[in-house]
Amino acid sequence: MSELPHRQVSDPAELRAFAHPLRIRLIEELLADGPATASQLADRVGESPANCSWHLRLLHRYGYVEEAEGGTGRQRPWQMVLTSRSWCGDNDDPELAMAGDEATRFLTRRELDALEAWNARRRTEPAEWRDAGFTNQSLAWLTPAELAELAQEIGKLLVMKAERFQDRTARPEGARLVRLMAWGVPATPPMEK
Repeated sequence: MSELPHRQVSDPAELRAFAHPLRIRLIEELLADGPATASQLADRVGESPANCSWHLRLLHRYGYVEEAEGGTGRQRPWQMVLTSRSWCGDNDDPELAMAGDEATRFLTRRELDALEAWNARRRTEPAEWRDAGFTNQSLAWLTPAELAELAQEIGKLLVMKAERFQDRTARPEGARLVRLMAWGVPATPPMEK
């Protein structure tokens, strides 16, 4: 799977629904371990099955999860819908822009917290994982078109193994779920040539 289907989010309510700590946890659990029922997820995240079920139905309303095969009623498993999403373009209404900014802040903070947690436990990980884990920081002189092209190339790299979410047999022995994040933003204040 070299590319995921893409959807531009234009509903502020969807962004507010998505950027919720428990819903993100449920999404991550489904990505990590595949289809699961609300009860199974409740055990993993320390919440009640009823609460997880409510949050899963909300995620379903916005197309983040769908019912998986093999169950009905309370025993119905849920699975992720693998789709990339973006929000906040130039023509956003103020409500969408505010919801998009908040979703971006929430997700960025979550990833930074995960990076800090990795740094705190890094020395306790097996050497092969300590050596493989990385952070990378750089500066570059780019035009807006070059930055957009770089974003597309990085996006392709980030989803290059996406089929492993749906096909557990595609995961090689020893594979772990790995967090990947990249950003490219203009330096502030603008640097002079």
